[in-house]
Amino acid sequence: MGNELAITEYFVRYLQRRDSLSTKDLERLRTLKTEHASYAPGEVIVPAGSSPDRSCMMLRGLSARSHPLVGRPDDRVITALHVPGDFVDLHALVMAKLDHSIIAVGPAEVEFVDHTELTEITENFPHLTRLLWMATVLDAAIHRQWLVAAASLRSSAHLAHLLCEIYTRLNAVGAASEHQFHLPLLQRELADILGYSPIHVNRAVRDLRDRGLIRWLGAEITITDWKGLTLLARFDPSYLDLERSRR
Repeated sequence: MGNELAITEYFVRYLQRRDSLSTKDLERLRTLKTEHASYAPGEVIVPAGSSPDRSCMMLRGLSARSHPLVGRPDDRVITALHVPGDFVDLHALVMAKLDHSIIAVGPAEVEFVDHTELTEITENFPHLTRLLWMATVLDAAIHRQWLVAAASLRSSAHLAHLLCEIYTRLNAVGAASEHQFHLPLLQRELADILGYSPIHVNRAVRDLRDRGLIRWLGAEITITDWKGLTLLARFDPSYLDLERSRR
């Protein structure tokens, strides 16, 4: 799989949704040296406690940021989901060690970018550097919104907010359309994200179906009433910063 497909198909869309890229910027992105890797569901992409010398960009599928609970090795909390175009662990460029693992959610494909490449960009491409910074800031904004949703929404509304967000992020890079998307999350994984038991997650899914807001068959989701789902979730996509402006 060539670098140009891997970089331009999603990451450039991610950036161009929010800012313009010069010919020089595009050329540098398209000449990034990357290494492709594929992962099975649940496989660790980047382990906790590691000091990576490269960062990974989602190409296909999803990945999750997973935190094991101290003293409870069989339990974990998922604090982020990453979609195609996301630079999953860009912060590893400046952190000594990662405090979490990155795991594949369903089959996943990534492109690894060596930190020497990213360092060169920070030294010679100021606009791209700001955009990489923007990506880490957006990652933090999404995390903050997850905290707000967890504190203010319950059950069905909380799940509805997650579905609205994931669809909006996928749609922004052209990985989903017409309110249909692929979400290969097990109910146990949804429970790890939302902080509920699998039984409560099952009830929330059933409630959204019964309200006529979604169809959920296997890993395929269709949002049948977008307005109704966003109203229930109190979803405001402004934290995803999808407005195009000069950075």
